[in-house]
Amino acid sequence: MELQKMGEEMGTEKLNGTIPDNNKAAGLEDGYEEEERALTEQEEFLPHIASKKLNQFTDFEGKTTFGMSVFNLSNAIMGSGILGLAYAMKNTGIVLFLVLLICIALLSSYSIHLLLKCAGVVGIRAYEQLGFRAFGHGGKVVAAVIISIHNIGAMSSYLFIVKSELPLVIQTFLGLTENNSEWYMNGNVLIIVVSVCVILPLALMKHLGYLGYTSGLSLTCMVFFLISVIYKKFQIACPLNSTMDNNSTMDLKDESCTVEIFTINSQTAYAIPILAFAFVCHPEVLPIYTELRRASKRRMQNVANVSILAMFCMYLLTAVFGYLTFYENVEAEMLHTYINVDPLDKLILCVRLAVLLAVTLTVPVVLFPIRRAIHQLLFHKKDFSWPRHVTIACCLLVTVNLLVIFVPNIKDIFGVIGATSAPSLIFILPSVFYIRIVPNEKEPLLSRSKIQAACFAALGFIFMVMSLSFIIVDWVTTGKSSGVGH
Repeated sequence: MELQKMGEEMGTEKLNGTIPDNNKAAGLEDGYEEEERALTEQEEFLPHIASKKLNQFTDFEGKTTFGMSVFNLSNAIMGSGILGLAYAMKNTGIVLFLVLLICIALLSSYSIHLLLKCAGVVGIRAYEQLGFRAFGHGGKVVAAVIISIHNIGAMSSYLFIVKSELPLVIQTFLGLTENNSEWYMNGNVLIIVVSVCVILPLALMKHLGYLGYTSGLSLTCMVFFLISVIYKKFQIACPLNSTMDNNSTMDLKDESCTVEIFTINSQTAYAIPILAFAFVCHPEVLPIYTELRRASKRRMQNVANVSILAMFCMYLLTAVFGYLTFYENVEAEMLHTYINVDPLDKLILCVRLAVLLAVTLTVPVVLFPIRRAIHQLLFHKKDFSWPRHVTIACCLLVTVNLLVIFVPNIKDIFGVIGATSAPSLIFILPSVFYIRIVPNEKEPLLSRSKIQAACFAALGFIFMVMSLSFIIVDWVTTGKSSGVGH
């Protein structure tokens, strides 16, 4: 008691006699530095109180504004999945696609709500740490592995875009109308060249540094992509015979220019995974929450809702205008469809260059969290080592390159990752974390909130099993009918 009185007397002149509680600290705009100095002065008098306060991340006054937080989370949501949305609409119809898109967006918002509730209870700012708090070391391993799998899938989708688009860009620059057998027109060779000459040097950096700014470039490129898709809808007529040369391999008929309102076929199984893949941002939610100015669960939930709504509108516009341009002829990677219309189109060439630049520079950024997870799981007691740092980066890039070389279609990457890691990050893990972390004294196990969370996890598990089953069945039947896989 004597030490506590001495500590309170020392802080009276700076903090009016009290240390701000969580709620007050969250509401201060300019008091962070003052509070930090006061806690430093009191550390030798009140070490236990100071250390306890610093363990709660909501005690820190973030400096990021609401608008910038929305921008950062939107960057986390936006990715290569946007290129597959028109293909998903083609295989569901406009109405079913809209229903699925709304459902995935709402469910993503609800899962972020569960994460924020967990974070509010234990004051943790990382997805893996929530896993450790819920299930110990095993939970941390599972969370890290799932995040790594998802990021490997994202890297693969980025390099697949390089594989399919870079040869076409080179072909356009050289003024060629047909592919040739030169090495610089081979997509598999080009991704190896890009990985060794561009991605690997950036991935070998010890810290992210300026690479974090590529998220802004990526979002800008995707906005440019959306504007171009809308513009080209009014430039490309349907049927496309009049705008295509005689060497086109696409079978375009008058009946191909019909809008499907509702349809189900063998490729519909890829629609939900593609949509789920396009909305995953959950590992980045808590770090953004930590840096939010005047952080509170409601304020961060509003950031998430605005970001999801913005991406919902962008996704919907991209899918609608992309689908209404090519109808049943749209491909799994939509940019690739435009080459069949006009290989020398300057606008599409600019879009390709912008997207290629964005995805190439984003690969090293996505690689960093995987390497950090591997360090934490396997080498957490060891100091930094350059040989280990380089070896992990090289192994990851070799793995991703092999995946891209041997996976013939980007829809398989979207489908498998969207059917495994995406439902785990959106549905299953936030729900089970919530059930385990929120005390039963606060919310009983049979309370409505925890029952809803359990149902949410069950929905994610059912979605995962069904999607994987349909995708495997499609692989088997397609392989038997054509003699090859996808």
